[in-house]
Amino acid sequence: MRNLAGAGFGIVVAENEFAMALVKLLIRFLMPLVVTPLSLLSTPYLEVTLTGTKGGPNVYKGLAGAGTLVTYADPDSEQDPLRLQFDVGRSTALRLSEIDVTVDQIQAIFITHTHNDHVDGLANFMQLRWHYFSDLPKIDFICSADVIGSKGFTTSGTQLAHHIADPYLASGEIKQRHSERPFTPAGGPAELFNIIPVDRPFEPTIVWQKGDVTVSAIASTHTPDHLSFRVDTPAGSVVIGGDASNDVRKPPRDTSTSAAVERLSQGADILVHSSTHPNMGPEAGGGMPAPIFYRQSTVDDLGAMAERAGIRYFMMTHLTPPLGQVDRKDRWHIPGAPLDESDYEAAAREGGFTGTVIVGPDLSSIRIPEEN
Repeated sequence: MRNLAGAGFGIVVAENEFAMALVKLLIRFLMPLVVTPLSLLSTPYLEVTLTGTKGGPNVYKGLAGAGTLVTYADPDSEQDPLRLQFDVGRSTALRLSEIDVTVDQIQAIFITHTHNDHVDGLANFMQLRWHYFSDLPKIDFICSADVIGSKGFTTSGTQLAHHIADPYLASGEIKQRHSERPFTPAGGPAELFNIIPVDRPFEPTIVWQKGDVTVSAIASTHTPDHLSFRVDTPAGSVVIGGDASNDVRKPPRDTSTSAAVERLSQGADILVHSSTHPNMGPEAGGGMPAPIFYRQSTVDDLGAMAERAGIRYFMMTHLTPPLGQVDRKDRWHIPGAPLDESDYEAAAREGGFTGTVIVGPDLSSIRIPEEN
């Protein structure tokens, strides 16, 4: 008899059975090493794609307006991937089509704020949905509740949704197309919204949920109606900061970033945030008007915030200035123009960020767990 207990196996086999026992042990301990890479193929994943990275109302070299697609998928599930669109800047539907995503595959739309560079593509998105997919359930549309600003104006995502197709109604297009396709709602694309206004939460608050996926929001500073969002899934989490900035709108202040977004970001995997290069500020000799610059977050401060929050991936979007833009293209002086990816990454590293940096452009994406 040969005793294998002393080797930690705790079994005794006959001498002539030793070879067979060894084979079984090898199979037991080595098979996981062979099977694991294949099993990763069925691991749930979170994927974040920048559908548009141009900051501000102007246009530049075909870049789409601000937007982020968040996809959660479980290959072992019979359900289709969950796709959520955060902001719908111009050409969002076009960018989605480049990755074979159509407007009917988006389950909910979330708006950080009603600046046109974040919503210019919404009319086109909803017109397509109305024209081709009117039979689908209404799409959830999550925005801030109406806010009256300090100067008396009202910012309203609800009114934006209600009036999204007004030009098409005024021109007669809706009635003409409806006469040919009577299954479409007579009132046009606005009838396809399920509007969910969010009373401005000052701590992270769940505002939308489907299965194991939750979306939380927090009020943040940029415009009176600005919201930042966080998506939590079994595969990981992502924060969509939007254009958030510090509550203090000009120096002296410790940082340009939002304390609310920092609270929202604690322990998240990915941060997506509008990113203004510090060169654009008055202190650096940049030409960005001070009131506009001071309601943005700078890349170096964002890098510091991301590091404090434990972020692993920092995705820069809404880049100001855009990559490669020559000086004064927007009538603004850009010290060191043109800037490239390395300039933005260097600013994030200067702030102390040690994780992975993704600097645009449109359709940049990250998936977690990462693919081999």
